Amino acid sequence: MRALLLAATALIGLATSAQAQAQAQAQTQAQTQAQPQAPDRKVEARLAGHAILPALTLELPPADAPRDALISGKFTAAARQDRPGSLPGTTGPAPTGRPTGISLPFIGQPVQGFSGIKPVAGEPGAYWVLTDNGFGNKRNSGDALLAFRKIRPDFATGQVAVERTVFLSDPDRRVPFRIAHEGTEARYLTGADFDPESIQPIPDGSGFWIGEEFGPFLLQVDAAGRVRRVVETRLDGEVLRSPDHPALATGATPVAGTAFRVRRSGGYEGMAMTPDGGRLWALLEQPLFVAGTDRAEGAFLRMMEFDTAKGDWTGRSLKLRLTEGATAIGDFNFIDERRALVIERDNGEGDASLACPPAGGQAGGQAGHPGTPPRCFPDPARVKRVTLVDLGAPDAEGFVKKLAHIDLLDIRDPEGLARQRGDRAADAAAERFAFPFFTIENVAMVDAEHIILANDNNLPFSAGRHLARADDNEVVLLHVPALLNAR
Repeated sequence: MRALLLAATALIGLATSAQAQAQAQAQTQAQTQAQPQAPDRKVEARLAGHAILPALTLELPPADAPRDALISGKFTAAARQDRPGSLPGTTGPAPTGRPTGISLPFIGQPVQGFSGIKPVAGEPGAYWVLTDNGFGNKRNSGDALLAFRKIRPDFATGQVAVERTVFLSDPDRRVPFRIAHEGTEARYLTGADFDPESIQPIPDGSGFWIGEEFGPFLLQVDAAGRVRRVVETRLDGEVLRSPDHPALATGATPVAGTAFRVRRSGGYEGMAMTPDGGRLWALLEQPLFVAGTDRAEGAFLRMMEFDTAKGDWTGRSLKLRLTEGATAIGDFNFIDERRALVIERDNGEGDASLACPPAGGQAGGQAGHPGTPPRCFPDPARVKRVTLVDLGAPDAEGFVKKLAHIDLLDIRDPEGLARQRGDRAADAAAERFAFPFFTIENVAMVDAEHIILANDNNLPFSAGRHLARADDNEVVLLHVPALLNAR
């Protein structure tokens, strides 16, 4: 009997030990999954070319566009401004707003706001670039015509040629809601209708897929920019909407809520197409809200897979964990069937070597008082980077793996190729080049060793290169073999 009791006790001990070990393993696995991935490694970036399209580059609207489009930017102030050049541009309201030296409204349409780039198939050196909604929001951009363009940067001369402009339109009435130019024959689209932020040419040359932010929607347009299809966003069977979705309205009482989860200006800033053209991965710019709250669901972004042949979402989604200090992404493009480039950024602009002192410090001019030249950047750029990610091996929670990154504030320029370096401290390293813009929204692979980048200059509201001068449209060619070879 004693032997039986001893044997039973031993078996119970073994079972308890095995159970404890299993629980410990499960706890360790859960903790491992909950922990952020190990930081991706920083690799070198060297400037290989720099070209500039001046900020104040304008073009006339199409001849059949409404006369309203001839003067753009009329609604960017609190009250309508019809007289061209009557409203000075600034980076923001006082006391931190800095003058940019360019005034609104404009005669014509500005060639600005590049927010998506892709090489033109069969035309080396040429790129499609997308112009976003115009002047920053739905209310003020009704006289800004939406367009994409073919540009050709010449890194030898430093110039950028605009070879073609394609204005978006809806002559066949495919847009399911009323547009700004509803009663016209051509039905050109404006920044009051959509906020396009990402572009992918269809491989057969028939048109383009465009990701936008107001819906957010996917738009399919033909080669002439005419809308063929408007697609709602779905995640896990739920329709995702931003506060600017045309189906939403302000509540009838001050406490009446409006149901949405996508942040304003948080839609498809990036949208990558697989090399075969069969899939789109649409990446939100900012974290989603938890349903019914004003809290972010986490420091990560959602990306959803879309089947281009079926014209529908596949139901598959992944997550991108934001780098510490980053608040949003700027662009997203594949370099092969599973690896892709992503721009991660904060909301700062300007070189940190000229950062304004903390509150209470002496830095005359940073407050932007009339007649006082600014002498420092109130919120300089701290996180501007291009990260290479791998969509082919997500972890157990659906997070994509980060492989390597380059720091866009620490680019080597040993050959002195920079066309302009902007305002920075006198003792800043001569061989260091930075891309310190508020919004950097264009990245694509050029070849096995180079990538191309460009900024969205938010004309005339961004001044990240200079303290008191509107940003130009800058295009840079970077030599980054270590980044493109990372696995």
